[in-house]
Formats: sequence, structure tokens, C-alpha cells
Amino acid sequence: MIITIANQKGGVGKTTTAINLAAAFAHRGRRTLLVDLDPQGNSTMSFLNPHEVQHSMFDVFTGAATIADVIVPSPVPKLDLAPARISLAKLESSMVGELDAHFRLKDRLAPVQSEYEFIVIDTPPTLGLITVNAMVAATHLLIPIQSSYFALEGTDDLLETYEKIKVRANPDLQLLGVVITLHDRRTVLARDIQDQIGEVFGDKVFHTVVSRSIRLEESPAYRVSIFEHAPQSSGAMEYFALCEEVISRV
Repeated sequence: MIITIANQKGGVGKTTTAINLAAAFAHRGRRTLLVDLDPQGNSTMSFLNPHEVQHSMFDVFTGAATIADVIVPSPVPKLDLAPARISLAKLESSMVGELDAHFRLKDRLAPVQSEYEFIVIDTPPTLGLITVNAMVAATHLLIPIQSSYFALEGTDDLLETYEKIKVRANPDLQLLGVVITLHDRRTVLARDIQDQIGEVFGDKVFHTVVSRSIRLEESPAYRVSIFEHAPQSSGAMEYFALCEEVISRV
């Protein structure tokens, strides 16, 4: 299964969800690859020293390296990482007009796809060519939505892009679900937002809600997932629960 985690809004817990969902699969014994497509490289920095990264996904897209060349093991057993560097920021302009622009990631992932039970793709906070590549390559789309007043702003554009990709480029792409992140259960506003998201997405909303958590924010600084940093925390419990829900859906 190839799960693309996308939302063009920044700060919605996209990278936090990518690194901890991928780590949860690995902790459950599922061989997993985390692909970082965000030029900021936050998924990469959550596990690796960025100065030690020799090759990145930019090299894979441009043909300078194969996907097998860039994959490195993470500190989490059964979890591998295909890292990103800031050079990805110039990728979109170089691909404009290329005949295979939308299918490049799908083609590049094919040689290693059978080696993993799950591939999790972290995307940049835009709806550009990189995110489109991630959705064309995926079997499933997972949308994190922050529990805030402007939560649903922009989701229409994301869903429109999803529908367009389903029509031609990737008819098999499925909407896996929507996960509510950065949720503060103590506030009335957060509960109202949760109800609004439920009205829009119905049964596509995961039962698991990820709470706002200091431990989740801290763990990347130690280059570990939440399961190594604070295994008894609410964040660890919630991402394990989300992992189980995802497995049950796919």
C-alpha cells in the first residue's frame, strides 16, 4: 500500500503524521518506507542528520540516482527512509512541460515497491507537481486536518485535485480518510470543528483524533519517533490507534 499524506495548508501535522504513522507500521512488524518529498526535509531531519545525506529524492526525480541508491535505514527497525533536501524546491520548474512529469515518482518507486508492505509519502504544503506525483503514485490518500477555525479552508481544492487524478492519471486512488490533528479537547471550538469535519467527510473521518502534544513536537529534535521518545504518551497511543485503523481500512 502506498499512502500519500497531503494537505496544501501548512502546519496541519502532516509531517508528524507521516513520521509517526510510518514508525507505527514498523513497530507493528510491517516493513515500511517513508518517502520525504517536502523540500524543507522535516521527515528526513526527524531521523537523520541532513548533512550526512548523500543522495535525495531530487536525484531520483532527475534520474541522477535510483530509488535504491537513496534509501537509507532509519533508527527504527523495519523502517527505511528516502530523504529530501532543499534542492527539491527547484524540481517543479525543471519538470514543467516534460511528458512524464506526473508519472515520474510512480515509475521510480516501481523497482522497490514489492520490498515494502507500506510506503508512506510526506508531501509539501502545496498542490504543485510534487504533490500530484505523490497522488498519482499512491494507492490511498490520507488527509490530516488541523482542529482549528480555518480547518476546512482549501480542502475543496485538494478534493478537486484528487477527483481529477482519479479520472485519468490514477483511477485506483482511494480516499483512505481524514485524521483530525492538533486537537484540544478542552475547548468548545475544537469540538465544533470536529463536528463540522464530520459533516463534510462522514465516515471517512478516522475515529482516532490526534491531540495537541508537547511530546509529539519534541520527538523530532531527538531524531526519534514518538514511540522511542515518549512511548507512554497520548501521542504514542493515538498514532498506534491510527495505525490500527489504517490497517483495518486497507
